[in-house]
Amino acid sequence: MLKPNKSRLRRARRTRAKIAELKIIRLAVHRSNCHIYAQLIDGPTGKVLTSASTLEPDLRTDLPNGGTTGAAAAVGKRVAEKARNLGIETVAFDRSGFKYHGRVKALAEAARAHGLKF
Repeated sequence: MLKPNKSRLRRARRTRAKIAELKIIRLAVHRSNCHIYAQLIDGPTGKVLTSASTLEPDLRTDLPNGGTTGAAAAVGKRVAEKARNLGIETVAFDRSGFKYHGRVKALAEAARAHGLKF
């Protein structure tokens, strides 16, 4: 039996392989117990274009806890604004093997609501 993290990483590898074929910018999400992180990564080069997380100082002052769906929605809004400033409209959503539920879903819906298409 695989450990939960190994299973998640196996699912993530499969998703990333498909996104790599498409050669588009991906919105990668990582979730920990206390925080959530989002990065826009260029497909062919693998370079991080921009990122947002609950560890950013201005978000930390607004949020009492970084591990909530409200915090994830704030990060989704923030990463969508940064993407728009870079001229990025369309991305592929890489949930890193996490279920599309709870904080991951809140981040995705907030990013869509603020202009990202995926």
